[in-house]
Amino acid sequence: MRLVVVSNRLPFTVSFKDGAPEFKPSVGGLTTGLWSYLNRKSPAGVERPDYLWMGWPGANIPPEQEAAVRTYGTQQFKSSPVFLPEESMDRFYLGFCNKTIWPLFHYFPTLTRYEEEYWQEYQSVNRRFGEAVVNALQPDDLLWIHDYHLMLLPKLVREKFPEMPIGFFLHIPFPSWEIFRMLPRGWREEIIEGLLGASLIGFHTHDYVRHFLTSVLRTAGYEHQLGSLALRDRVVKVETFPMGIEFDRFAAAAASKETDSQVAELREKCAGQKVIFSVDRLDYTKGLINRLRGYELFLKNNPPWHGKVVFVISVAPSRIGVESYQAMKQELEQTVGRIVGDFGNVHWTPLVYQFRLLTFEEIVPLYRGCDVALITPLRDGMNLVAKEFIASRPDQTGVLILSEMAGAAKEMGEALIINPFHHEDFAQVLEQALTMPVEEQIRRNKLMQERLRRYDVNRWADDFIQAMLATQKTEAARRARVLSGKAQAALIQQYRSAPHRALLLDYDGTLVPFAKEPGLARPDGELLNLLAALGADPANEVVIISGRPRRDLEEWFGHLPVALVAEHGVWLRHKGAEWRMLKTITTEWKDRVRPILQLYVDRLPEALLEEKEFSLAWHFRRSDPEQAPLRAQELLDDLAGYTRNIDVQVLEGNKVIEIRNTGVNKGTAAMEWLTGHTPEFILSIGDDWTDEDLFRALPPTAYSVRVGLANTAARFYLSNHTVVRRVLRELSEVTREQGVASPPTTGPIPKAP
Repeated sequence: MRLVVVSNRLPFTVSFKDGAPEFKPSVGGLTTGLWSYLNRKSPAGVERPDYLWMGWPGANIPPEQEAAVRTYGTQQFKSSPVFLPEESMDRFYLGFCNKTIWPLFHYFPTLTRYEEEYWQEYQSVNRRFGEAVVNALQPDDLLWIHDYHLMLLPKLVREKFPEMPIGFFLHIPFPSWEIFRMLPRGWREEIIEGLLGASLIGFHTHDYVRHFLTSVLRTAGYEHQLGSLALRDRVVKVETFPMGIEFDRFAAAAASKETDSQVAELREKCAGQKVIFSVDRLDYTKGLINRLRGYELFLKNNPPWHGKVVFVISVAPSRIGVESYQAMKQELEQTVGRIVGDFGNVHWTPLVYQFRLLTFEEIVPLYRGCDVALITPLRDGMNLVAKEFIASRPDQTGVLILSEMAGAAKEMGEALIINPFHHEDFAQVLEQALTMPVEEQIRRNKLMQERLRRYDVNRWADDFIQAMLATQKTEAARRARVLSGKAQAALIQQYRSAPHRALLLDYDGTLVPFAKEPGLARPDGELLNLLAALGADPANEVVIISGRPRRDLEEWFGHLPVALVAEHGVWLRHKGAEWRMLKTITTEWKDRVRPILQLYVDRLPEALLEEKEFSLAWHFRRSDPEQAPLRAQELLDDLAGYTRNIDVQVLEGNKVIEIRNTGVNKGTAAMEWLTGHTPEFILSIGDDWTDEDLFRALPPTAYSVRVGLANTAARFYLSNHTVVRRVLRELSEVTREQGVASPPTTGPIPKAP
């Protein structure tokens, strides 16, 4: 097994000096964390799985230099670069990724740009990545795709490798539906479908999982069960995996002699002062201006602290090519100047500002030497800086002030949690942090350290990969029940040799896709010809067993050589015969139940009431996908009371609740064709819970098939109505080979009497 990691950037970047490539390690939590995981030492006797890392090398590589970059990546990092033109990456990275997805997913809709050119470039780069990944993959690989740059990639790979375990992890927030829906409809639908190409989708927090599942429901219509999305042909698992850090690396560095001397130097420079430390990239999501204004209010409200505190703020350059970042840098420096001018003097500088990237060797002494760490983003997927600070405190002292808008706040409740938009909150919590007793600092940090040590970056990656393998096992078990390959060949062979056959077929969702209204799901010419061909074979008994009223079935199929069962088994019509009731039943109960259903039609926009001869159906396929299940559950609760003492049963179908008489179902109707003489070949196909009665009534040798994934009594699965028709066409080919002519189906379809 080989793990293939795909991200926008490789663990190294390339630049050119005098025409020659220069290579540097990439910075950032994702690349450093994954790199440490992939290269960690294995226990003695344990073989580490192989891996390949794919991504962009960070520069426009001239064709004559591609071989050198590829060789370096292979030898030093086991990586395979994806070469892209720099102008394409500008429109992709600085365009759609950082002017559309980044601000919108971080709840900055006013900064979001909706440029069709950017979207097209995003599609193009994802396709280029897809081509490179598909060419590099081997059948037994595990594929792990990372972050918002490549949200279309899972589906692109799935189309070429339908059975491959594919994982996707989003390292930024997934926004609420009200924010996500601001994307144009076509864009958001393609993003959701792209992500659903994965077998496992991971997020940092449960909130992001919840937002994603809501957006899937609203966009693609898939409901989840405990985080599992049952697509028509696969199950997609959505779970929470909070990313950790290399805890031991930071802890060891913080306890080193080199750090001891640097911490001593820092404290000597700041003698008599408490040190507040902050480090972040230049980004409007990090709340740098809010942080400074909160500190400014603290100084204004607390004159006794003047001369006794210093705020060291380090800002790393980021996205220099984006206009909003340039404006923010200017505002940041103006705010720093104002605070120093208003509160500082010749003896004291309240704020030390540096605009540069700190190395690991520089940042660990600051983590350890400061008294308070101020980590207060306005919105952040996780924020590993907060975890790095806690890991860098060997004596367990120090105070972490953390924004409630950071994903890390879900795990680090012992920190002082603040609202980063509220300046008064800053001022009050800063005073609390600066005066917190050492014993309380140690109590809080000890708990956080124990938690972060247990769930480090290696545990995070291991858990994700194990979850991917679990989805692979689930898929393998499902594929063993898919009616394809040997199972389908055996079915066709038994069909070919059987002297008597019964084909028991549901209609909606099985032979045709679901329609928003019942009357819109009329059969097409292809289906009518297919049923005519199968029904013309004297060895076949083709039975359409549906919940629809008999008038629909008579109008659509009455002229065909097939038998019909309406209303789940109330009405039955043998081929060429008249309709008759399978069981004498009454409808007195309908007057009692109809007002309840009508009330819920009125309470739920787009719901509708369908009245059949012996049943009532409340449809909600067109209704709001979040409100409808709530109303449906309320209706079920109400019906439970009203129907307790009458001879009816309540059925939950696919976006429909139906009330009918007890003792009548598809299973009892099927016995009409199976009692006395069981055909040598039986095929039953259905997609709904109402078909489970039929599956359970069949002999164990029957081919029972559930359309779509669900817990079922059926022996096999098929993914959708298109595949069902494909199987039936193969059976009709056998009929044709055996010399049975199909009757014509042209001409007007008879109307129901």
